Amino acid sequence: MSSASSNPEIGRKQGPVLEVRGLRKTYGSGDRELTVLKEIDLQLAAGDTCAIIGPSGSGKTTLLGLCAGLDDASAGSVLLDGQAVEALSQDARAALRNRLVGFVFQNFQLIPTLTALENVLVPLELRGETGRRKDAEAILGDVGLSKRLGHYPLQLSGGEQQRVALARAFIHRPKILFADEPTGNLDAETSAPIVDMLFRLNREAGTALVLVTHDPGLAAKARRVIKMGAGTIISEEENGAL
Repeated sequence: MSSASSNPEIGRKQGPVLEVRGLRKTYGSGDRELTVLKEIDLQLAAGDTCAIIGPSGSGKTTLLGLCAGLDDASAGSVLLDGQAVEALSQDARAALRNRLVGFVFQNFQLIPTLTALENVLVPLELRGETGRRKDAEAILGDVGLSKRLGHYPLQLSGGEQQRVALARAFIHRPKILFADEPTGNLDAETSAPIVDMLFRLNREAGTALVLVTHDPGLAAKARRVIKMGAGTIISEEENGAL
């Protein structure tokens, strides 16, 4: 992460890295249709930070998955760095995610048969990049796990697993990082360094950050806070955090 400070693009105003236009998501339920998201519009600039809050069932996680190209919308458009996700094949969409997107899941989603180091190397291997072991070791050192490289997920605490997940999400220097309840499974003491790392990555590397959270303290650290309810955006505020 220390190398990011030499990037001349950091701090420079750029175009939106994420644009959402008229996004809608419905599911069939018998002879009825369940609408989870209704006409969502939002933009996120490169290097910005945004927290999405709201009660359970308001559509937060669904929105995050659609923005990251992990699911298909029923209507509307998601553009990542100007590229319409819905226009891509599944293979092209996966390649776009691997180039632009990092995703931190609430339940970590580490591969149990791989060590911490091997888990972090997965995105690079999917890109066909070899010889990056030292980079993976360095980023695990940055998140405080230099002595846990050879440990498997079951040998790591929840906080350590989340740090591995964060390192994996950031190893390819994504333009945008999505985090779904990144501290939801952690206690206050364990979650504090995770939060610090998320915003340090944003500051040092200019990575846009989108958080889904129930934690008002975490949301308050983001520059923008979007509140959702019943599948739609009901308010948006600026914290002036950045």
